Amino acid sequence: MRAVEPWVETPLTEFLRESSAHLVLLMTSSGQVVAQHGFARSVDVMGCASLGAAISASTAEIAKIMGVGSLGQVVHQGGTRRVLLGSFPMRHGGNWLGLIVFGDDTSIGVVQVFFARLANALHRAAPVARESRQILAEQFEDELNASLRSLFGR
Repeated sequence: MRAVEPWVETPLTEFLRESSAHLVLLMTSSGQVVAQHGFARSVDVMGCASLGAAISASTAEIAKIMGVGSLGQVVHQGGTRRVLLGSFPMRHGGNWLGLIVFGDDTSIGVVQVFFARLANALHRAAPVARESRQILAEQFEDELNASLRSLFGR
């Protein structure tokens, strides 16, 4: 695991220890990766971040159409692996997403309990105000490559 922000590392390490998750991806609601654990290739991280953000956005729209406010977490029960995608608020006003892949060695209930703890810990530890800067289209590739180098230590 390599976290971009130092205040993310401790809660994420604790979550990994308690939940027995195999893969974890923390990102902003727009799909910007904040931290990851267990992914071997950056292309997998970026693909999962893109898909996770898209699933979250489409689920929020379905909830809006249905008039229910929020559908909460999305859980997929596969054969040997399960996926949880959940959103949580941060102090600076935005939402982050957590995408967690886990196996038969733990249950969805256990992962949900520890994910709620992770979300609360990150919310409390987050800086109150974040510096906001506009990323222009011509800077996008450089920003993406810098994020990937930071995540994978290259």
